[in-house]
Amino acid sequence: MRSWFGWNGGRNRRGPFYNSLPCLPIIKRYFFHIAYNGLNYHGWQRQPNALSVQEVIEGVLKKIVKTPTSVNGCGRTDAGVHASQYFFHADMAEMEEEELLFKLNRTLPPDITVFAIIPVHEKANARFDAVQRTYDYFIHLRKDPFLQTVSALYSDMNLDIMCMKTAVDLLPQYEDYYAFCKSPASFKHTICRVSAAHLWEDKIGERLRFQISANRFLTGMIRIIVGRLLEIGTGRMSLDAFEGHLRDKKTPRIITGAHPQGLYLSKVVYPYLELPQQTVFSGVFGDDRAGYWA
Repeated sequence: MRSWFGWNGGRNRRGPFYNSLPCLPIIKRYFFHIAYNGLNYHGWQRQPNALSVQEVIEGVLKKIVKTPTSVNGCGRTDAGVHASQYFFHADMAEMEEEELLFKLNRTLPPDITVFAIIPVHEKANARFDAVQRTYDYFIHLRKDPFLQTVSALYSDMNLDIMCMKTAVDLLPQYEDYYAFCKSPASFKHTICRVSAAHLWEDKIGERLRFQISANRFLTGMIRIIVGRLLEIGTGRMSLDAFEGHLRDKKTPRIITGAHPQGLYLSKVVYPYLELPQQTVFSGVFGDDRAGYWA
């Protein structure tokens, strides 16, 4: 009598049919901890007619593991925007993480780095599981050839820094950022819970650093906020008008976002994963531990 398991009534359960089955690889989900300089890319997300960070990474993974691999990022960044900490997840055959890490960094261009490959549970999601994201925005007020691609130049500005800091202190007091979004109608809601916001100045008054943390961000939100802060600093917008946009949820007549090269996604936090940054933005910004930013 034949059996599904093989011959001899199933007593030989490892019959010729069983032995002919291919050995299927074990598929696991991995988080990749990376950083990239966005100067040469049209943002993170794959684009039909422009080079993206996602496209480059997927191309390198296909070359190394010999099979197409889709990666899912923790969020989008605009063209020219950087990430000093970024995560994506991918489902791949079980592997030796250190070997793949070595091959990736050997093959990827110099402006993309992988710091770690972390096995996670099968439902972990780099985008939807993130509970906090932090962005930094850097400004230099005097032309500097070593800062032009990693910081935004706004020269010859006589800024009222204290007034700008007062505006920054207002940000955690509000939740609806409808007025500071390029396309608010594309979202189900425009609620963003800002947990912290700071504005620092270097000791000689030539560089600024704005930092904001929230559970989510809207399209263009940070660059629009920085643009408004610069208007406050130059006296073209009052603090009352700035707070009015937050309070009344009315979009300004003209929305001008700050330059992209000053913006960095700098930290992403998950309920089950929080890693320190593995890189500084640039040595020319100074060392936080030395009290560079006041």
